[in-house]
Amino acid sequence: MRETNKKIRPLNRLWLGLLLLAALIAQPQAANAEKKMGTPSPEKAPEELAIASPLATKSLLLAVAKANGRLIAVGNWGHIILSDDGGETWRQAKKVPTRTTLTSVYFADNKNGWAAGHDTVVLHTADGGETWEMQYSDPPAETPLLTIWFENAEHGIAAGSFSFMIETFDGGKTWARRTLLAEEPEESDQPHLNQFFWGPDGKTQLFLGAEAGHVYRSSDAGKTWEEIPVPYDGSIWGGLSIKNNRVLALGMRGNLFRSDDLGTTWEEVEIDTDQSLASGVQMSDGRLILVGLGGVVLVSEDNADSFKVIIRESRSGQSAVAEASKGDIAIFGDSGVERFSANPSTAAATK
Repeated sequence: MRETNKKIRPLNRLWLGLLLLAALIAQPQAANAEKKMGTPSPEKAPEELAIASPLATKSLLLAVAKANGRLIAVGNWGHIILSDDGGETWRQAKKVPTRTTLTSVYFADNKNGWAAGHDTVVLHTADGGETWEMQYSDPPAETPLLTIWFENAEHGIAAGSFSFMIETFDGGKTWARRTLLAEEPEESDQPHLNQFFWGPDGKTQLFLGAEAGHVYRSSDAGKTWEEIPVPYDGSIWGGLSIKNNRVLALGMRGNLFRSDDLGTTWEEVEIDTDQSLASGVQMSDGRLILVGLGGVVLVSEDNADSFKVIIRESRSGQSAVAEASKGDIAIFGDSGVERFSANPSTAAATK
C-alpha cells in the first residue's frame, strides 16, 4: 500500500482554494416533515454575473456533466461552458449569476441541472445549461461545496468541506442542513466530502468518496448512509460504476480500488503511477479512461482488470473527463478543456 500522511489534509494546486479555513459543526438531522418543508437560503450575496471571456475554455475547469448530448463544464470565475458537438467547439452559458469558483455540476434530466461551489453557492438551470439562477449561497459560512447530486428533479444533496451537507426536496427552492450519518461524528472526524457517484443500478445505490479513507454508501438514494471500509487512509477523490456491476474508487497518490460486491470489499488495482486520480469515464466502445494529476491518463480495455498509462506532455492537473466526438476524450483541469486521443498504443510508448 502506498504511504499517506494522516496528519495532513493534503491539497494540491488543482484543488488549491477549494477548501477554506472555517469549520462548521453539522447540525442534527431534521425530522422528515421539517426536511420536506426545508429552510430558505441565507441572505444571498449580491448577484454578480460571470464575465464573458475568450479565456473561459483556457482557465481552470473542475467538473463536467452531459445532458441530451450536450457537455456542460464548470470552473473558476463562475465559468460555465457548453458544447453541442462532442467537445469540438465551446461557448459560454448566456447567464451565470456568480463569479465564484464552481466545483461540481449535475443534471437530473435533459433540462434541469445544478452547479455548486465556493461561498456555498448552488445554481440551477431549467434550459439545459443556457441560463442559470442562484438558489442558495452563504458566503459568511466560508464553506465550499465540492459535490452535488440529484436523484430526480426534486430531491438533491450538496456536500463539501468538513462534512457540510444540505438537502432539498423541492428542486432547490429550499434547502435544509442535514448530517451524513445518523450519529454526528466528533468535530475532529468530519472529513471533506469530495464526490457523489451512482452505484451500478443508477437508481438507488449511491456512493460518496471523502477524505482520510472514508467512503460512504446509500441503498435508498441518499436518505440514509453507512460508512464502508476501504483499505486506504488517504483521500478518495471520486469514483464511478462501470460494466459488470463493478465499482471503482479513485484516490491520492495512484491509489485505485475496485469492488465487485457494491463496495462491501475492495481490491487494490496495481497501476504504474503515483499520481492522484480524480475522475473517470467508460466510453461507448467499452474503454475505461481515468485522469488525474501530472497529466496522467489511464486506459483499460478489460473493464479495470488492468491499465496502461499515458503521461501527457503538458503534465497538467486534470480534474474531470468526458467522452468527446470521434472516439476522443475531453479533459478538464488546470489548462481548461483539451481534446485528447486516449489510444492504448500511445500509452505503451509514453510510459
